[in-house]
Amino acid sequence: MIAAPSARIAGAASLETDTQRSLYTVMRRISVFEDEVIKALKAGRLRSTFYPVRGLEPACAAIGEILRRDDYVVSTYRCLGDVVAKGVPLREIAAEMYGKVSGTSKGKGGAMHMADPHRGLMATTGVVGAGLPIATGLGLAAKMQASGKVTVTTFGDGATSIGACHESLNLAAIWQLPVVFVCQNNQWGEHTGLNSYTANPELTDRARAVGMRAVRVDGFEPLEVYQAVREAVHTARRDGLPTFIESITYRLRPHSFGTDTSYIPPGELEQALKRDPVPTFRARLLADQTLSAAELDDIDAKVDEEVTDAFADAERAEPTPADEMTRDVYGPATEGSQR
Repeated sequence: MIAAPSARIAGAASLETDTQRSLYTVMRRISVFEDEVIKALKAGRLRSTFYPVRGLEPACAAIGEILRRDDYVVSTYRCLGDVVAKGVPLREIAAEMYGKVSGTSKGKGGAMHMADPHRGLMATTGVVGAGLPIATGLGLAAKMQASGKVTVTTFGDGATSIGACHESLNLAAIWQLPVVFVCQNNQWGEHTGLNSYTANPELTDRARAVGMRAVRVDGFEPLEVYQAVREAVHTARRDGLPTFIESITYRLRPHSFGTDTSYIPPGELEQALKRDPVPTFRARLLADQTLSAAELDDIDAKVDEEVTDAFADAERAEPTPADEMTRDVYGPATEGSQR
């Protein structure tokens, strides 16, 4: 199933131009960075497992735009969009992928396991569904400490079939925790289609079953996703209540770099690509006269330069030395005794 185009979003016209500009800039930054990752992988300059995020950019950008710096994000192995949107410098992201000591985790996490707690990026886990209980725990901590912080966790549709998902939703609802659960429903759990692993494709019903507020949005529509995330974050911060957002989108690139798309029914991917959110949002901003062609060209040029510089820096940076690999494994109280 591919999400149909939305009707005009109620209240979309009231969004400030600066907000729409910021959303487009972040979406473009994610898209261009991913393109550069794939170029580097194909050229053999970068050796890494990589899970593309093309098609998921609107929700990532919305989350980054709305959250405060000290709010928390817990992501998955398909994390590039969340990492960029949370404000992690592109140079540090690229360096991490290249295994360089200047990376977010000193080159030890790689593309799948980035973290930057100082900017609220708490974890990106390679285990399907594992981020939800982590986010629930962060929400419990925020409530107990009365910190006012909100946690957002992102995950794919496949993760909703993991037991930890149901347990986390239930606890967050019972304990009334300030957590926003964002399901990036890209229609595929690895190579298995949504309708092949669940009899009820409306994943919001899983949250409603435990008494949680749940909304379904067109994940290709940046303004629609933005409004849903904004309301969910405000509800969490103001009332301490969780929300489940199902963002209906489509995986516009293979499950991971190096795999094919032969399992996708003929024509389905081509149809979805017509709604690629970055170029379609750009076209809308221009058509609605929200931004001029010159303004959009300027954004594009600056993003291209940022990404080019980030990768050039990463390729020149020092590799992570061998003796660094055993550091930061244990906490300060035990690390010395383990050497």
